[in-house]
Amino acid sequence: MAADPKPDWLSCLPSSWSYGVTRDGRIFFINEEAKSTTWLHPITGEAVITGHRKTPDLPTGWEEGYTFEGARCFIK
Repeated sequence: MAADPKPDWLSCLPSSWSYGVTRDGRIFFINEEAKSTTWLHPITGEAVITGHRKTPDLPTGWEEGYTFEGARCFIK
């Protein structure tokens, strides 16, 4: 199944907002007018969950994930 080319969270961003992606895959939002950033979507107030991520620096069997509040967590 192909990824949605314009997911709902992106299509409903206010005009003065954009987004970025950190090196580890987390999505954050940029308020161009206020010159500020946040992990939470400006409309929904929720973090965009991009899924779990395996990294070479984690022990075997562990994955990195994010809570709905945007906090990083580790899953075994």
